[in-house]
Amino acid sequence: MILLESGEMYLETILVLQQKNGRVRSIDISAEMQFSKPSVSRAVKLLKTNGYINVDPNGYITFTDKGREVAEEIYDRHQVLTECLIFLGVPADVAANDACKIEHDISKETFAAIKKHMKKFSSTPKKKNKK
Repeated sequence: MILLESGEMYLETILVLQQKNGRVRSIDISAEMQFSKPSVSRAVKLLKTNGYINVDPNGYITFTDKGREVAEEIYDRHQVLTECLIFLGVPADVAANDACKIEHDISKETFAAIKKHMKKFSSTPKKKNKK
């Protein structure tokens, strides 16, 4: 099955929510994406049917290996493309929004070239955020 952009967005959102909150349910996805509960329910059902996620009896969502791989790939694209656009002088919020649009359409070859190029500029250690 070819995963559409919307499916990729759901998987990326699940990954981000898991990193932030540890556990994810459909209601969390609905709130994060600002989509209706029925829309999220349909998407979750499709992702489950196609082997990207599992949903336990309490409604908690976990990735299958295939789902985690796709989610991490999309999230990596988002981060690298955002960093690239910021490096070019695009404001951070605009860069993040544009990266979100680009990440689904860019070829693997082009993304690999951008990522390789960006490694030259991000080789300096980043400052850790103090909390």
